[in-house]
Amino acid sequence: MGKLLKLFWAFFKIGAFTIGGGYAMLPLIQREVVDENNWLTTEEFIDILAIAEVTPGPVAVNTSTYVGYKVAGIKGAMFCTLGTILPSFTIILLVVKFFWGFRQNPIIEKVFLGIRPAVAALIFSAVYKLGKNMKFNIFIISGAFLTVLAIMLFNISPIIIILIAAIGSIIYFKNKEKKI
Repeated sequence: MGKLLKLFWAFFKIGAFTIGGGYAMLPLIQREVVDENNWLTTEEFIDILAIAEVTPGPVAVNTSTYVGYKVAGIKGAMFCTLGTILPSFTIILLVVKFFWGFRQNPIIEKVFLGIRPAVAALIFSAVYKLGKNMKFNIFIISGAFLTVLAIMLFNISPIIIILIAAIGSIIYFKNKEKKI
């Protein structure tokens, strides 16, 4: 039961102290599961982010479920998932109950204006940390560049981009294996 509580508490802290959603949680998740608890290696973490991104649901919840399952099976997955969503669920209930009436308050508006850059910085931090641990090659760099172009210039759906990336990866690695 000790390991399950440790998993729950780790993800509860992440869920409770991260503003900005799943991508803003990634640096905290990485620090908790890779650096502090050694539940995953950096490469495993990058792999699960890819899996979490292509499966339905929020990336942080998917990531926490995977970590919990890897560390302690189905019970671990349940404890981690609950730890991740419980703070947000509680906060949303409190916001609806008490805060909604204050949403036009100038001080509250300024608080949220101040939080936005911090959230953007957390997301950038996650991208930077993941990027510096990747093994770059021309395929990865061109794929990243084309993805940015597809989203920014052509407003292509992320679902289509993920499908194209998966198919492109299969073709790339099959051709690479044939050359070996």
